[in-house]
Amino acid sequence: MINVGLYYRVKKGHEEDFEKAFQGVINFLKTFPGFIDAKLYRRVDDPQEYLIYSEWDSLDAFRRFISSREYKDTTEYGKSILEGMPKHKVLQEINT
Repeated sequence: MINVGLYYRVKKGHEEDFEKAFQGVINFLKTFPGFIDAKLYRRVDDPQEYLIYSEWDSLDAFRRFISSREYKDTTEYGKSILEGMPKHKVLQEINT
């Protein structure tokens, strides 16, 4: 299993737009092979910063998602409501 942290800074006044877009992506992901779960977090001391924390059964499944038309459409829309480039970190679970 892998976990992906997607970090975003949203332009002021577009927080609700970002949250609605996230919900749309989640609805799509519920049917996407290899997707397990995702949660949206907003930074307490800076409400324009968000983290999407997602779980995938494999790195290949996540790569298929970021190659999808739906992901590309969402990132294209995101350019209008985000400040700067998002940062993504992919982590792999260590079984001990």
